[in-house]
Amino acid sequence: MLPNNVLQCDAPASLSPRPTAIAEYIRAAPREGQSHLRRLYEILKSVAPEAEEAIKWGTPFFVEPRFLFAFSAHKAHLSFAPTAAGLEAFRKELEKHKTTKNFLQIPYDKSLPEDLIRRIAEYRVRVVRERKGDAFW
Repeated sequence: MLPNNVLQCDAPASLSPRPTAIAEYIRAAPREGQSHLRRLYEILKSVAPEAEEAIKWGTPFFVEPRFLFAFSAHKAHLSFAPTAAGLEAFRKELEKHKTTKNFLQIPYDKSLPEDLIRRIAEYRVRVVRERKGDAFW
């Protein structure tokens, strides 16, 4: 029992544990992005149904047993991360989209480029399966 002059402090209810599964991650994402994130997840899962799903560094990953791709939720957009090489192979088609070296950024108020995402994901699965060696990346 605590003395009367010591306040007991519980963690605020708003602090929740970090997601440990992709479904939890999507539920914790900004509401306006959840439908995009669910659809992106469906596409990636259909392309790599045998891949291990994990949350690594706070981000959803697909691994087979090497890194395939990841995605992340942000305030106004999601980022799809199929590696720099994965994006480079589609650089011409990505010209009308916002990209960085490693990410395709999709604003929540724009439609998801589903066909392009599917083809990039299929490319990554093919490349990873053909690779030799044990490197994760």
